[in-house]
Amino acid sequence: MSEGKIKVGITHGDINGIGYEVIFKTLSDARIFDSFIPVIYGSSKVAAYHRKALNIPNFSLNSINSVDDAHNKRVNIINCLDDNIRVELGKSTSIGGDSAFKALEKAVKDLKDGKIDVLVTAPINKENIQSESFNFPGHTEYLHQAAGEGEALMLMVSEHMKVGVVAGHVPIKDVASKITEENILTKLRTLNKTLQQDFSIRKPRIAVLGLNPHAGDGGVLGNEEQEIIIPALNKAKEEGIMALGPYPADGLFGSDQFRNFDAILAMYHDQGLAPFKTLTFSKGVNYTAGLPFIRTSPDHGTAFEIAGQDKANADSFKQAVYLAVDVCRNRKMNIELGKNPLKTYDVNELEQKDQ
Repeated sequence: MSEGKIKVGITHGDINGIGYEVIFKTLSDARIFDSFIPVIYGSSKVAAYHRKALNIPNFSLNSINSVDDAHNKRVNIINCLDDNIRVELGKSTSIGGDSAFKALEKAVKDLKDGKIDVLVTAPINKENIQSESFNFPGHTEYLHQAAGEGEALMLMVSEHMKVGVVAGHVPIKDVASKITEENILTKLRTLNKTLQQDFSIRKPRIAVLGLNPHAGDGGVLGNEEQEIIIPALNKAKEEGIMALGPYPADGLFGSDQFRNFDAILAMYHDQGLAPFKTLTFSKGVNYTAGLPFIRTSPDHGTAFEIAGQDKANADSFKQAVYLAVDVCRNRKMNIELGKNPLKTYDVNELEQKDQ
Protein backbone atom coordinates (compact mmCIF):
# COMPACT_ATOMS: atom_id res chain seq x y z
CA MET A 1 0.00 0.00 0.00
CA SER A 2 1.23 3.47 -0.84
CA GLU A 3 2.03 5.99 1.90
CA GLY A 4 0.22 8.87 0.19
CA LYS A 5 -3.33 9.22 -1.06
CA ILE A 6 -5.06 5.89 -1.67
CA LYS A 7 -5.14 4.78 -5.30
CA VAL A 8 -8.41 3.08 -6.19
CA GLY A 9 -8.37 0.85 -9.27
CA ILE A 10 -11.78 0.43 -10.92
CA THR A 11 -12.52 -2.16 -13.61
CA HIS A 12 -15.25 -1.26 -16.10
CA GLY A 13 -16.94 -4.68 -16.05
CA ASP A 14 -19.12 -5.72 -19.00
CA ILE A 15 -19.08 -2.86 -21.50
CA ASN A 16 -22.71 -3.48 -22.49
CA GLY A 17 -24.05 -3.16 -18.94
CA ILE A 18 -24.37 -0.37 -16.37
CA GLY A 19 -20.73 -0.38 -15.28
CA TYR A 20 -19.75 2.95 -16.79
CA GLU A 21 -22.98 4.59 -15.64
CA VAL A 22 -22.43 3.75 -11.96
CA ILE A 23 -18.74 4.66 -12.28
CA PHE A 24 -19.59 8.09 -13.74
CA LYS A 25 -22.22 8.77 -11.10
CA THR A 26 -19.86 7.75 -8.30
CA LEU A 27 -16.90 9.78 -9.52
CA SER A 28 -18.82 12.92 -10.54
CA ASP A 29 -18.48 14.43 -7.04
CA ALA A 30 -15.24 16.43 -6.90
CA ARG A 31 -14.96 15.79 -3.14
CA ILE A 32 -13.74 12.27 -3.85
CA PHE A 33 -10.31 13.65 -4.72
CA ASP A 34 -9.81 14.57 -1.06
CA SER A 35 -9.90 10.87 -0.19
CA PHE A 36 -8.46 8.90 -3.09
CA ILE A 37 -7.14 8.87 -6.66
CA PRO A 38 -9.44 6.97 -9.07
CA VAL A 39 -7.93 4.92 -11.89
CA ILE A 40 -10.38 3.24 -14.30
CA TYR A 41 -9.20 0.17 -16.19
CA GLY A 42 -11.23 0.27 -19.37
CA SER A 43 -11.41 2.16 -22.64
CA SER A 44 -11.63 5.87 -23.45
CA LYS A 45 -13.64 5.03 -26.55
CA VAL A 46 -16.15 2.89 -24.65
CA ALA A 47 -16.39 5.53 -21.94
CA ALA A 48 -17.16 8.20 -24.56
CA TYR A 49 -19.87 5.98 -26.04
CA HIS A 50 -21.54 5.64 -22.65
CA ARG A 51 -21.21 9.36 -21.89
CA LYS A 52 -23.03 10.13 -25.14
CA ALA A 53 -25.75 7.54 -24.53
CA LEU A 54 -26.30 8.88 -21.02
CA ASN A 55 -26.07 12.52 -22.11
CA ILE A 56 -23.23 13.36 -19.70
CA PRO A 57 -21.33 16.15 -21.50
CA ASN A 58 -19.10 17.46 -18.70
CA PHE A 59 -17.40 14.35 -17.36
CA SER A 60 -13.76 14.36 -18.50
CA LEU A 61 -11.24 11.54 -18.23
CA ASN A 62 -7.46 11.76 -18.03
CA SER A 63 -5.99 9.05 -20.30
CA ILE A 64 -2.78 7.55 -18.93
CA ASN A 65 -0.51 4.65 -19.82
CA SER A 66 0.48 3.74 -16.27
CA VAL A 67 -0.73 4.31 -12.73
CA ASP A 68 2.49 6.23 -12.18
CA ASP A 69 1.06 8.96 -14.43
CA ALA A 70 -2.22 9.28 -12.52
CA HIS A 71 -3.33 12.85 -11.73
CA ASN A 72 -4.46 13.26 -8.13
CA LYS A 73 -7.28 15.67 -9.04
CA ARG A 74 -8.61 13.91 -12.13
CA VAL A 75 -10.50 10.73 -12.99
CA ASN A 76 -7.81 8.68 -14.71
CA ILE A 77 -8.34 5.90 -17.23
CA ILE A 78 -5.92 3.26 -18.54
CA ASN A 79 -6.84 1.87 -21.96
CA CYS A 80 -6.98 -1.92 -21.85
CA LEU A 81 -8.76 -2.42 -25.20
CA ASP A 82 -8.08 -1.56 -28.82
CA ASP A 83 -10.08 1.14 -30.61
CA ASN A 84 -12.06 -1.33 -32.71
CA ILE A 85 -14.14 -2.47 -29.77
CA ARG A 86 -17.89 -2.62 -30.36
CA VAL A 87 -20.45 -1.65 -27.74
CA GLU A 88 -23.93 -3.21 -27.94
CA LEU A 89 -25.86 -1.83 -25.01
CA GLY A 90 -28.07 -4.33 -23.23
CA LYS A 91 -26.65 -7.37 -25.02
CA SER A 92 -24.54 -10.22 -23.71
CA THR A 93 -21.70 -10.65 -26.21
CA SER A 94 -18.37 -12.44 -26.33
CA ILE A 95 -16.71 -9.05 -26.91
CA GLY A 96 -18.29 -7.77 -23.72
CA GLY A 97 -16.91 -10.70 -21.77
CA ASP A 98 -13.44 -10.44 -23.29
CA SER A 99 -13.33 -6.70 -22.64
CA ALA A 100 -14.28 -7.23 -19.00
CA PHE A 101 -11.53 -9.82 -18.55
CA LYS A 102 -8.80 -7.71 -20.17
CA ALA A 103 -9.50 -4.84 -17.79
CA LEU A 104 -9.65 -7.18 -14.81
CA GLU A 105 -6.40 -8.91 -15.73
CA LYS A 106 -4.51 -5.62 -16.04
CA ALA A 107 -5.96 -4.22 -12.81
CA VAL A 108 -5.16 -7.35 -10.80
CA LYS A 109 -1.57 -7.28 -12.03
CA ASP A 110 -1.20 -3.67 -10.87
CA LEU A 111 -2.89 -4.56 -7.58
CA LYS A 112 -0.46 -7.41 -6.91
CA ASP A 113 2.46 -5.18 -7.91
CA GLY A 114 1.37 -2.54 -5.40
CA LYS A 115 0.66 0.13 -8.01
CA ILE A 116 -2.91 0.52 -6.77
CA ASP A 117 -4.02 0.08 -3.17
CA VAL A 118 -7.51 -1.37 -3.66
CA LEU A 119 -9.66 -2.77 -6.45
CA VAL A 120 -13.35 -2.06 -7.09
CA THR A 121 -14.93 -4.16 -9.83
CA ALA A 122 -17.97 -3.19 -11.88
CA PRO A 123 -20.29 -6.12 -12.69
CA ILE A 124 -19.37 -8.84 -15.17
CA ASN A 125 -21.59 -11.38 -16.90
CA LYS A 126 -20.52 -14.76 -15.54
CA GLU A 127 -21.49 -16.54 -18.76
CA ASN A 128 -19.93 -14.46 -21.53
CA ILE A 129 -16.64 -13.91 -19.67
CA GLN A 130 -15.88 -17.65 -19.65
CA SER A 131 -12.75 -18.55 -21.66
CA GLU A 132 -9.49 -20.46 -21.36
CA SER A 133 -8.14 -17.53 -19.32
CA PHE A 134 -11.22 -17.12 -17.11
CA ASN A 135 -12.80 -20.41 -16.11
CA PHE A 136 -14.29 -19.41 -12.77
CA PRO A 137 -17.80 -18.99 -11.31
CA GLY A 138 -17.06 -15.33 -10.55
CA HIS A 139 -14.64 -12.65 -9.41
CA THR A 140 -14.09 -14.21 -5.98
CA GLU A 141 -12.67 -17.48 -7.29
CA TYR A 142 -10.51 -15.74 -9.91
CA LEU A 143 -9.04 -13.38 -7.32
CA HIS A 144 -8.34 -16.28 -4.96
CA GLN A 145 -6.27 -17.99 -7.61
CA ALA A 146 -4.56 -14.74 -8.58
CA ALA A 147 -3.59 -14.07 -4.96
CA GLY A 148 -2.02 -17.49 -4.57
CA GLU A 149 -2.55 -17.34 -0.81
CA GLY A 150 -5.22 -16.75 1.78
CA GLU A 151 -8.73 -18.20 1.98
CA ALA A 152 -11.22 -16.21 -0.08
CA LEU A 153 -14.55 -15.51 1.60
CA MET A 154 -17.42 -13.73 -0.14
CA LEU A 155 -18.62 -11.27 2.50
CA MET A 156 -21.67 -9.11 1.89
CA VAL A 157 -21.42 -5.85 3.84
CA SER A 158 -23.90 -3.11 4.74
CA GLU A 159 -24.51 -0.86 7.72
CA HIS A 160 -27.08 -3.39 8.96
CA MET A 161 -25.21 -6.68 8.63
CA LYS A 162 -22.25 -8.64 7.30
CA VAL A 163 -22.95 -12.04 5.76
CA GLY A 164 -20.38 -14.63 4.65
CA VAL A 165 -21.04 -18.04 3.09
CA VAL A 166 -19.39 -21.45 3.39
CA ALA A 167 -20.49 -22.71 -0.05
CA GLY A 168 -20.47 -19.71 -2.39
CA HIS A 169 -21.01 -20.10 -6.12
CA VAL A 170 -21.99 -23.77 -5.87
CA PRO A 171 -25.02 -25.51 -7.46
CA ILE A 172 -27.62 -26.30 -4.81
CA LYS A 173 -27.32 -30.05 -5.47
CA ASP A 174 -23.66 -29.88 -4.40
CA VAL A 175 -24.08 -27.72 -1.30
CA ALA A 176 -24.33 -30.49 1.29
CA SER A 177 -21.04 -32.02 0.17
CA LYS A 178 -19.30 -28.67 0.78
CA ILE A 179 -20.57 -28.40 4.35
CA THR A 180 -17.70 -30.06 6.19
CA GLU A 181 -16.24 -29.39 9.61
CA GLU A 182 -12.98 -28.17 8.08
CA ASN A 183 -14.67 -25.87 5.55
CA ILE A 184 -16.80 -24.25 8.26
CA LEU A 185 -13.82 -23.82 10.55
CA THR A 186 -11.71 -22.33 7.75
CA LYS A 187 -14.40 -19.80 6.86
CA LEU A 188 -14.87 -18.90 10.53
CA ARG A 189 -11.16 -18.24 10.93
CA THR A 190 -11.16 -16.05 7.84
CA LEU A 191 -14.29 -14.18 8.90
CA ASN A 192 -13.03 -13.60 12.42
CA LYS A 193 -9.68 -12.29 11.15
CA THR A 194 -11.21 -9.93 8.60
CA LEU A 195 -13.61 -8.51 11.19
CA GLN A 196 -10.62 -7.73 13.40
CA GLN A 197 -8.13 -6.63 10.75
CA ASP A 198 -10.36 -4.92 8.19
CA PHE A 199 -13.27 -3.69 10.32
CA SER A 200 -11.42 -3.10 13.62
CA ILE A 201 -13.83 -5.19 15.70
CA ARG A 202 -11.74 -6.42 18.62
CA LYS A 203 -13.84 -9.41 19.70
CA PRO A 204 -16.34 -10.26 16.95
CA ARG A 205 -19.60 -12.10 17.67
CA ILE A 206 -20.47 -14.41 14.77
CA ALA A 207 -23.84 -16.11 14.26
CA VAL A 208 -23.62 -19.41 12.37
CA LEU A 209 -26.68 -20.67 10.50
CA GLY A 210 -27.81 -24.27 10.26
CA LEU A 211 -28.00 -26.07 6.94
CA ASN A 212 -31.46 -27.57 7.33
CA PRO A 213 -34.88 -26.02 8.05
CA HIS A 214 -35.16 -25.12 11.75
CA ALA A 215 -31.44 -25.97 12.06
CA GLY A 216 -32.37 -29.64 11.81
CA ASP A 217 -34.84 -29.70 14.74
CA GLY A 218 -32.49 -31.89 16.78
CA GLY A 219 -31.94 -34.33 13.94
CA VAL A 220 -35.55 -34.69 12.80
CA LEU A 221 -34.89 -32.62 9.63
CA GLY A 222 -31.27 -33.53 9.07
CA ASN A 223 -28.16 -34.35 11.08
CA GLU A 224 -25.56 -31.95 9.61
CA GLU A 225 -26.02 -29.57 12.54
CA GLN A 226 -25.30 -32.26 15.14
CA GLU A 227 -22.54 -34.09 13.30
CA ILE A 228 -20.73 -31.28 11.44
CA ILE A 229 -21.67 -27.70 12.37
CA ILE A 230 -21.70 -27.99 16.19
CA PRO A 231 -18.30 -29.78 16.32
CA ALA A 232 -16.88 -27.03 14.09
CA LEU A 233 -18.26 -24.37 16.43
CA ASN A 234 -16.73 -26.12 19.44
CA LYS A 235 -13.30 -26.15 17.79
CA ALA A 236 -13.68 -22.49 16.82
CA LYS A 237 -14.43 -21.59 20.44
CA GLU A 238 -11.29 -23.46 21.53
CA GLU A 239 -9.36 -21.10 19.20
CA GLY A 240 -10.94 -18.05 20.82
CA ILE A 241 -13.48 -17.40 18.05
CA MET A 242 -16.88 -16.33 19.41
CA ALA A 243 -19.04 -18.34 17.00
CA LEU A 244 -22.58 -19.06 18.18
CA GLY A 245 -25.31 -21.27 16.78
CA PRO A 246 -26.39 -23.01 14.70
CA TYR A 247 -29.41 -20.74 14.22
CA PRO A 248 -32.41 -21.33 11.92
CA ALA A 249 -32.00 -18.83 9.08
CA ASP A 250 -35.64 -17.77 8.95
CA GLY A 251 -35.79 -17.12 12.68
CA LEU A 252 -32.52 -15.20 12.84
CA PHE A 253 -33.41 -12.82 10.01
CA GLY A 254 -37.14 -12.69 10.64
CA SER A 255 -36.85 -11.71 14.31
CA ASP A 256 -34.12 -9.07 13.83
CA GLN A 257 -31.90 -11.22 16.05
CA PHE A 258 -29.15 -10.79 13.46
CA ARG A 259 -28.59 -7.26 14.80
CA ASN A 260 -27.02 -8.78 17.93
CA PHE A 261 -24.04 -10.06 15.92
CA ASP A 262 -21.11 -8.50 14.10
CA ALA A 263 -21.43 -11.00 11.24
CA ILE A 264 -23.34 -14.06 10.07
CA LEU A 265 -21.92 -17.17 8.46
CA ALA A 266 -24.49 -18.79 6.17
CA MET A 267 -24.07 -22.30 4.81
CA TYR A 268 -24.85 -21.51 1.16
CA HIS A 269 -25.33 -18.61 -1.24
CA ASP A 270 -29.06 -17.89 -1.25
CA GLN A 271 -29.50 -18.69 2.44
CA GLY A 272 -27.40 -15.62 3.26
CA LEU A 273 -27.68 -13.39 0.21
CA ALA A 274 -31.45 -13.50 -0.27
CA PRO A 275 -32.24 -11.86 3.09
CA PHE A 276 -29.20 -9.59 2.79
CA LYS A 277 -30.28 -8.18 -0.56
CA THR A 278 -33.91 -7.95 0.53
CA LEU A 279 -32.88 -5.66 3.37
CA THR A 280 -29.99 -3.72 1.81
CA PHE A 281 -30.01 -4.22 -1.97
CA SER A 282 -29.28 -0.66 -3.10
CA LYS A 283 -26.42 -0.10 -0.65
CA GLY A 284 -24.87 -3.53 -0.10
CA VAL A 285 -21.27 -4.32 -0.99
CA ASN A 286 -19.57 -7.58 -1.96
CA TYR A 287 -16.18 -7.73 -0.23
CA THR A 288 -13.66 -10.48 -0.96
CA ALA A 289 -12.28 -11.17 2.51
CA GLY A 290 -9.25 -13.26 3.40
CA LEU A 291 -6.88 -12.16 0.62
CA PRO A 292 -3.66 -10.13 0.92
CA PHE A 293 -5.21 -7.38 -1.22
CA ILE A 294 -8.51 -5.49 -1.01
CA ARG A 295 -11.36 -5.91 -3.49
CA THR A 296 -14.99 -4.78 -3.36
CA SER A 297 -17.89 -4.65 -5.82
CA PRO A 298 -21.55 -3.62 -5.84
CA ASP A 299 -24.13 -6.22 -4.86
CA HIS A 300 -25.87 -6.16 -8.26
CA GLY A 301 -25.20 -7.42 -11.76
CA THR A 302 -24.81 -5.93 -15.23
CA ALA A 303 -28.50 -4.92 -15.49
CA PHE A 304 -28.48 -5.18 -19.30
CA GLU A 305 -32.18 -4.29 -19.36
CA ILE A 306 -31.52 -0.67 -18.29
CA ALA A 307 -28.04 -0.13 -19.76
CA GLY A 308 -27.58 3.31 -21.30
CA GLN A 309 -30.92 4.61 -20.00
CA ASP A 310 -29.72 6.66 -16.99
CA LYS A 311 -31.79 4.47 -14.67
CA ALA A 312 -29.03 2.74 -12.71
CA ASN A 313 -28.77 3.35 -8.97
CA ALA A 314 -25.11 4.02 -8.12
CA ASP A 315 -25.46 3.78 -4.32
CA SER A 316 -24.08 0.25 -4.08
CA PHE A 317 -21.08 1.09 -6.26
CA LYS A 318 -20.41 4.24 -4.21
CA GLN A 319 -20.49 2.20 -1.03
CA ALA A 320 -18.11 -0.33 -2.62
CA VAL A 321 -15.58 2.44 -3.28
CA TYR A 322 -15.93 3.94 0.20
CA LEU A 323 -15.66 0.52 1.86
CA ALA A 324 -12.48 -0.30 -0.06
CA VAL A 325 -10.93 2.98 1.11
CA ASP A 326 -12.04 2.40 4.71
CA VAL A 327 -10.66 -1.15 4.77
CA CYS A 328 -7.36 0.11 3.36
CA ARG A 329 -7.10 2.67 6.16
CA ASN A 330 -8.04 0.11 8.80
CA ARG A 331 -5.41 -2.34 7.58
CA LYS A 332 -2.74 0.36 7.66
CA MET A 333 -3.78 1.40 11.16
CA ASN A 334 -3.83 -2.17 12.49
CA ILE A 335 -0.44 -2.91 10.92
CA GLU A 336 1.00 0.10 12.74
CA LEU A 337 -0.66 -0.90 16.01
CA GLY A 338 0.79 -4.39 15.59
CA LYS A 339 4.29 -2.93 15.31
CA ASN A 340 3.94 -1.05 18.59
CA PRO A 341 1.56 -3.04 20.79
CA LEU A 342 0.69 -1.78 24.24
CA LYS A 343 2.66 -3.48 26.99
CA THR A 344 0.67 -6.18 28.77
CA TYR A 345 0.87 -7.09 32.43
CA ASP A 346 0.03 -10.21 34.38
CA VAL A 347 -2.65 -9.28 36.93
CA ASN A 348 -1.35 -11.81 39.46
CA GLU A 349 2.18 -10.36 39.28
CA LEU A 350 0.85 -6.83 39.90
CA GLU A 351 -1.12 -8.01 42.92
CA GLN A 352 1.97 -9.71 44.38
CA LYS A 353 4.02 -6.51 43.95
CA ASP A 354 1.36 -4.47 45.76
CA GLN A 355 1.54 -6.87 48.68
